[in-house]
Amino acid sequence: MANFQVVVADPDSGTTYQRDIDGQDANRFLGKEIGQSVDGSAVGLDGYEVEITGGSDNAGRPMRDDVNGPALKEIMLEGGTGFNPRRDGERKRVTVRGKEVSEEVEQLNVKISARGDESVEDLLGESDEE
Repeated sequence: MANFQVVVADPDSGTTYQRDIDGQDANRFLGKEIGQSVDGSAVGLDGYEVEITGGSDNAGRPMRDDVNGPALKEIMLEGGTGFNPRRDGERKRVTVRGKEVSEEVEQLNVKISARGDESVEDLLGESDEE
């Protein structure tokens, strides 16, 4: 059974919200790729739509949108997601995960792409009541 920690970014306000999802809500993300949209009700945003922007697996290996499939792959990088070069011309072979969401993914990053009627703060905001 898949379960993810989903980080929802709101581009308009610049805030992020974290949600743990599992079961049927997590299954909505399986098989989707970076750049595809998912119904926002999977993360508690009824009437919204979210777009997958990235993620990582349990070992911290990032998902890359230029690697097909869900499997691990070693690629030579000059920069970008998964490698930050320290000097000009530096390259490194790095293990990354493909752009397809699978059960090995632990964390997903998504951003709001289509808005609903209620505000994001009302739907996802943590209440101060205890």
